[in-house]
Amino acid sequence: MALVLVSIAGKAKLWRLDGNAIFKKECIGAAMDAYTEAITLCPNVAVYWTNRALCYQKRKSAKAIYISCSPFSIISLHYVDGFCISLLVAFGREWTKVEEDCRKALELDSNSVKAHYMLGLALIERQEFAGGIKQLHKAFDLGRGRNPVGCMVEEIWQTLAKAKYMEWELSWSNHAWRLQNLKEACERALAEYHFLDNSLAEDASKDAADDHSEQLELLNEVFCKAAQADMPTQVPDYLCCKITLDIFRDPVITPSGVTYERAVLLEHLKQVGKFDPVTREPLEQHQLVPNLALKEAVQAYLNEHGWAYNSS
Repeated sequence: MALVLVSIAGKAKLWRLDGNAIFKKECIGAAMDAYTEAITLCPNVAVYWTNRALCYQKRKSAKAIYISCSPFSIISLHYVDGFCISLLVAFGREWTKVEEDCRKALELDSNSVKAHYMLGLALIERQEFAGGIKQLHKAFDLGRGRNPVGCMVEEIWQTLAKAKYMEWELSWSNHAWRLQNLKEACERALAEYHFLDNSLAEDASKDAADDHSEQLELLNEVFCKAAQADMPTQVPDYLCCKITLDIFRDPVITPSGVTYERAVLLEHLKQVGKFDPVTREPLEQHQLVPNLALKEAVQAYLNEHGWAYNSS
C-alpha cells in the first residue's frame, strides 16, 4: 500500500514538473491540464492548486491582451457589444477559479505566499478591497520574512500599494461628492433663510445683503478646509529611508543609530560592502535590529493617509 502511495505521489510530481516546463513555454492550457492531473492524483498538495491558479490568472491576462488587439473596427457594433460582454463574463469566471484554487491551497497550507497573493488579486479585481488588501498584507508579511530582497516581495508590495491607493481614491471621491452635496444644501438653506427674512422685513437693506455675502464666504471657507483634508502632500522625512527616499516598509536600525529599509540595506551589504552607508562604520547583517516603533508609526501614517502608498 505504501508503495502505491509513493507511486501516485511520484506521478503527481511528474505531472507538476511537466506543467512547469509547459508553462515556461507559455502553453497555459496544456500546463493547466498537467496541474489538474497532479491535483487529481494528490489533491492534498497546496502547490498544485496554486500552480493551476496561476494558469487561470495568466489565461485571464492573455484574453485581456486579445481584446486590446482585436480588430473591432471590421466587426459589427452589435457583435462587438456581445463579444465584449461574453469576454468580461469569462474574465469573471477566470478570477473565480483563481479564488477557488487559492482558497483550497490555503486550507492545505495557510502560509502559502502565492495563494494569499493571488487570492488578494482576485478579490481586488472584484473591488472587494478590504478582503483583497488583507490577503496582500498577509502575502507581503510572509514573503518578507522568508526573503526580504526577493522579486516577488517587491511585486506584492507594488500590488498592495496600488490597491491601497485605489481604495483611498474611491473613498476620497465619495467623500468629495458628499461634501459637495452638503455644501449645495447649506447654500440653498442660507439663501432661503435670507429670502424669508427679507420678505418679512419692510424693506431689504444693504446690510442684509452684505450679511448674506459674508455668510457665504464663511461657508465656502469651511468647505474648502474640509475638502483639503487628507489631500496628498509630502511624506515626512523621518518616515522615509535615507537611501531610497521612499516611505519605509520594513525599517531596521544599525548600531550607529541610523534606520534604513531592510531590503535596500541588505543589498548594499551584499553588493557594495559590509559597512553603514551613512557612517561608514563596519556592519554585519546580524547586527540589524527591526525598528518596531518606526514601523508602527509608518503603518499609522499609511492608515490615516492612503494616498501615501503612491509616494513610493
